[in-house]
Amino acid sequence: MSNRRDPVLPDRKLEDLSLDTVAVVVKPKKYTGKKTIPLATPICHSSTFKLEKVDDFLEIMSQGGEVYSRLGNSTTDAAECLINSIEGGAGSLVYASGMAAISTVLISYLNSGDHIIVQNPVYSNTLVIIREFQKKYGIDVTIVPAACNITEYRKNIKANTKILMGETPCNPCMTILDLEAFGKLGQEKDILTVVDATFGSCYLQQPIAHGVDISIHSCTKYMGGHSDLTGGCVTTRTLQQWKIIKKWSATLGGIMSPHDASLLIRGLKTLPIRMEKHSQNGKRIAEYLELHPKIDKVFYPGLPSHPQHDIAKKQMKSFGGMLRADVKGGEQGGRTLVESLNIVSLAVSLGGVESIIEQPYTMTHGPYLYSQKEIDESGFTPGTLRISIGLEDVDDLIKDFQQALEKVKV
Repeated sequence: MSNRRDPVLPDRKLEDLSLDTVAVVVKPKKYTGKKTIPLATPICHSSTFKLEKVDDFLEIMSQGGEVYSRLGNSTTDAAECLINSIEGGAGSLVYASGMAAISTVLISYLNSGDHIIVQNPVYSNTLVIIREFQKKYGIDVTIVPAACNITEYRKNIKANTKILMGETPCNPCMTILDLEAFGKLGQEKDILTVVDATFGSCYLQQPIAHGVDISIHSCTKYMGGHSDLTGGCVTTRTLQQWKIIKKWSATLGGIMSPHDASLLIRGLKTLPIRMEKHSQNGKRIAEYLELHPKIDKVFYPGLPSHPQHDIAKKQMKSFGGMLRADVKGGEQGGRTLVESLNIVSLAVSLGGVESIIEQPYTMTHGPYLYSQKEIDESGFTPGTLRISIGLEDVDDLIKDFQQALEKVKV
């Protein structure tokens, strides 16, 4: 059973409420009729659940409920209900990681000989699993540029195309995918559209509202928001899509733990207010770096200089804390900057309260994963830095970048 209309909202429809309110008040329907409702979602650690009758098993399996935690658990169900209420889908599912979410979707929909179109670059492990599918299962793969127009996807569609896949904003280049055009193309051609929207969070953008079939997030990032959980989620546009992925989720078993689900729920309650601060700080840092003489280029959706700024304005509530800065001095210039910062931490991941920076060329998207041709086509450079701006005082962050940039030799 989908969790699209399970939330308890006495006397109010979900559509009547702002996302700020939804993030705080939504709870699963199972609390209806109780005299008291826990404000904090309880953590249900039980792996299995006692049944009254033998026949209850099949009824719960078809209608929903708790029988075994790999199939459903009240804490993970509550996280799914809340995410789905924010995303506006037919149903949501939560996983032990973002990659568990991505791999489950791909396994759910791809068969040997099918064709997938994906952008370059994408999150590095997304590329890894697609390549493994290509080698092991004969999946046909077409790569299109991340900054391309939707016509690039259209002209590469084949008779066996099953999935169109994209990211927005793109990791690490910060290009923007036109969600409305992407969703329309998929529905026109009856091809599944999948979008990893992690960099914008489910608060700043809702792919489902633009006709996209499947919205994926790494909950490790903005949705959890405190660098203390690992998780992923999938939200579908239709109930049938949810049922297909739900079956594979239960079979593959890459589910989120109840403890992590409780941390995720707590993070989601403050997501709106955190994203406002991330966006304010992100814009200030982007504006500062764009004017700095040792920075070649800054890509931030909220800057008028961003190539897809108008598309970002159309589909994002605000622009978040993720940005790309290309440092003069190439690879060494980038190394010097990331290793000279004091407040901003050199680390992978993103979307937490702390500011984090990494160098894609030497770390997440470099020659160990991409060929030189793919790197050239991706658009990022050896001096590209991926920056996740946190919730610190923005003037302190600017001073930190200032002192680090003074050490960069150009």
